[in-house]
Amino acid sequence: MKRIFFISFLLLSTGLISAQKLLINKPKSYSLSERWETNDTLTNQKGLFRVMTYKPVYVLLANYTSDINKQPTSDNPDNVVKEPLPLKNPELKFQISFKTKALHNIFGRKAGGDLWVGYTQTSRWQLYNPDISRPFRETNYEPEIMLVVPTRYQIFGLNGVFAGIGFNHQSNGRSNPLSRSWNRVILQFGWETKDLSIILRPWWRLQETAIEDNNPGIENYVGRGDLTMAYEKGRLDLSIIARHSLKFGENNRGSVEFDYGFKVYDYLKLHLQIFHGYGESLIDYNHKQTTLGLGLSLIEWR
Repeated sequence: MKRIFFISFLLLSTGLISAQKLLINKPKSYSLSERWETNDTLTNQKGLFRVMTYKPVYVLLANYTSDINKQPTSDNPDNVVKEPLPLKNPELKFQISFKTKALHNIFGRKAGGDLWVGYTQTSRWQLYNPDISRPFRETNYEPEIMLVVPTRYQIFGLNGVFAGIGFNHQSNGRSNPLSRSWNRVILQFGWETKDLSIILRPWWRLQETAIEDNNPGIENYVGRGDLTMAYEKGRLDLSIIARHSLKFGENNRGSVEFDYGFKVYDYLKLHLQIFHGYGESLIDYNHKQTTLGLGLSLIEWR
């Protein structure tokens, strides 16, 4: 494990030292208005059903957790693992994400309104665990559909970019006792400045019957909303994602994730990720841990 992080640290250090030599041209960053095509001129140029960036795309070659979840539990007895699993703390983690516009100007050219379809997949791979044949420990699949309308106002120096509502499904595609899934209706609001993007997303879980709910009370751990702030300047990309249950007392829980990207060659970046709290993955929805990952990224929030 120490060897893995030593190699990753050496790679990061080498990249920081030699980045100026490697980086020929500074790659273009994309604002929220460009990513969601709220500028009508840009929209006409790109068209429908064009695959576009959505959330960050990265691979963490070494992702270490302070407490691997060897025995996932749930308030539903059908979703409790009876015996501890022989898992190891270091993993490889990667995420892919994209979206495409399916309908344009639903409410007319002046009011706008676009229908987007998105997909995100995040996997955690026990690559460094040959004793159990290096399985994928957890993969989360997240398709969603979103209606987004442009907004044009200013508040506290921030430019309003969009408001939207969508349906989100997230699951790990497994059978009991490891099955986890939930459905949400998500509102989202976006603001930006030249270097900063902010996205606020409150959500409401669509409830299931007790026998079908394999993660009861997930919103008291994963949260009832999140706030994403992304800052880009020169070769640096910084982002923070904070989630909270919006409850107090024993249900006062949430998480925070910090991501740091450093451009080394065109769009290739060295990537550091730190996570603390509940819900790092669906199987870990009620499991608290701290993770540290080092790797590479191709796409950030900006």
